[in-house]
Amino acid sequence: MKTKKILTLVLAMVMIMSLALTGCGGGGGETGGDETYKIGVIAPLTGNVSVYGIAVKNAAELAKDEINAAGGIGGKMVELVIMDDKGDSTEGVSAFNKLVSDGITVVLGPVTSGVTGAVTSIANSEGIVMLTPTSTADTITTESDYVFRSCFKDSYQGIMGAKFLSENGYTKAAVLYCAGDTYSKGLRDAFVAAAPDFGIEVVVDEASSSMDDTDFTTQATKIAAAGADSLFAAYYYNAAGPYIIPQTRAAGFTGAVMGPDGFDGIVPDYITGTMADYNNVFFTNHYSTESESEIVQNFITNYNAAYGETPNALAALGYDGIYMLFKAIGEAESTEAAAVKASLDGMEFEGVTGTFVLDETGTPEKSVAIIELYEDGDSVSQKFNKTQN
Repeated sequence: MKTKKILTLVLAMVMIMSLALTGCGGGGGETGGDETYKIGVIAPLTGNVSVYGIAVKNAAELAKDEINAAGGIGGKMVELVIMDDKGDSTEGVSAFNKLVSDGITVVLGPVTSGVTGAVTSIANSEGIVMLTPTSTADTITTESDYVFRSCFKDSYQGIMGAKFLSENGYTKAAVLYCAGDTYSKGLRDAFVAAAPDFGIEVVVDEASSSMDDTDFTTQATKIAAAGADSLFAAYYYNAAGPYIIPQTRAAGFTGAVMGPDGFDGIVPDYITGTMADYNNVFFTNHYSTESESEIVQNFITNYNAAYGETPNALAALGYDGIYMLFKAIGEAESTEAAAVKASLDGMEFEGVTGTFVLDETGTPEKSVAIIELYEDGDSVSQKFNKTQN
């Protein structure tokens, strides 16, 4: 970690975040006489979606280094206890139980909706604060429980995707999703429900059996034959980039491809075949690196200095999520779960992914960024298209 190189920007960032932590007391609750506040982190650090988990872990560690460099929370340092769930629900439950057995009462994660959904009931029954930065399934948060998040929810992405297509003149949509995946099916259900409200007819609704599928030629043929002028594809980058997009183009589909935040990561490592296939591809996302916000640009500079790459949206959400926990712990002067929960309830927060208030379920109310892919010489790039409200 290149702490010395980013120290001056660290201090500026901490001031900008306005967390008012330095006036807080020396802790309490379950931290007892310990010298640090311990926060658990659960993320897929290995496996098919490890790019997401590593981004969240990196962002959390960056934030931890920043807050500690600025004096900690009320003078107490922050320590992260990091667990790998491998993108698997059973591993996620095991990781969560291990943190609970070790006395951890505040957790950032898990990262994917399927794993998070397997853990929420345990968090509530054990009274452990859990803030997922990136799990967008609608059912993740419910009113008056111990589960929160720093991302918007799937139904909102589905609605915003339909709205964007409608505003750009698309009226006949195809849908492609994974029937057995919580994230994918939730996005599909939201889009299909919202489409008629925006004058969009769903002309074909196709599903795959697994998020690990690589052959979509059967579905692509049906999509092209249905006369759709747009495709809503509810998948992650590792399916959409090398398989769904080029295979639907090869089948003759020339319309717009609209995806969710799971498309973040297609560029640059999941591009294959003809670069022109990726023109007219859009996705909803949590922030844009093109934002002129000082908070955003400082975060990008610090992250790049530490890890040598531009942070994706999952990193931004992880960064906001851990700072939300810092703020709540500072206000509670403790990691005692009930006190931290009380600080998170209805929290107002300004971060990299926007200024927002948590609703009664613990989900932020905020806008989405529409990101566009385009052919860029012998490669593919992406750019900010618009903010969708």
